[in-house]
Amino acid sequence: MLNPPRTVVHRGAGLYALERALQRRGFAYVAGADEAGRGACAGPLVVAAVILPAGRRGEIDGLTDSKLLTPAVRERIYQSVIERAAAYSVVVTPPGEIDSRGLHVCNLAGMRRALAQLAQRPDYVLTDGFPVDGLEVPGLAVWKGDQVAACVAAASVVAKVTRDRIMVELDETWPEYGFAVHKGYVTSDHSAALRRHGPCRVHRFSYTNVAAVADVVGQRSTVGVASGVTAPGTVVVGDNVGMEGGVR
Repeated sequence: MLNPPRTVVHRGAGLYALERALQRRGFAYVAGADEAGRGACAGPLVVAAVILPAGRRGEIDGLTDSKLLTPAVRERIYQSVIERAAAYSVVVTPPGEIDSRGLHVCNLAGMRRALAQLAQRPDYVLTDGFPVDGLEVPGLAVWKGDQVAACVAAASVVAKVTRDRIMVELDETWPEYGFAVHKGYVTSDHSAALRRHGPCRVHRFSYTNVAAVADVVGQRSTVGVASGVTAPGTVVVGDNVGMEGGVR
């Protein structure tokens, strides 16, 4: 029996071309997974998984990589994704777990959980940048997937908006750091606040810039870092569980 010809999808074919090609091959439900917060030194890591419906209902005006969108546009697209998605889920990993397990391990675990929690089991999985094993369905890691595949772009928007909302809430408890503005990423203002106040319990103490400031202010002996000293108490952003999800 002859093998079917390979499907070739050119990067310039449009955001929906890859999913449509997979659906033509019989993979009806294509899930995309992406995260927000990898580069932050405070706050959680948030992973989202999204399955968009086939056809025009799955086409969302303006959808692209969340980092390329303004906050207002992200909010609009987020709402459209939530309303139209065949299924979606979100997993939040608190900073203490990132310190104890490592960022990449938490990222992979978060993607597995988010995909497993989808109310509709995917037939195929697309991830942004690196492969995720142990999914029990075929998958493909796509370089800059949030700019190439619609379901990955949708997941990036859901993850980003969810995490931004969490950081705004954390700003109410720790306003001195400006979390509502920089969302926990390393900026000059955030670095200055760290030097002035020392880190709080939603900072990632295994990160070099945070650990260095903790040493200066004498916090390292009481807060968990990668070297294994005692971890801080439960972080208010919650455990590594699904934060929200749905099926339509």
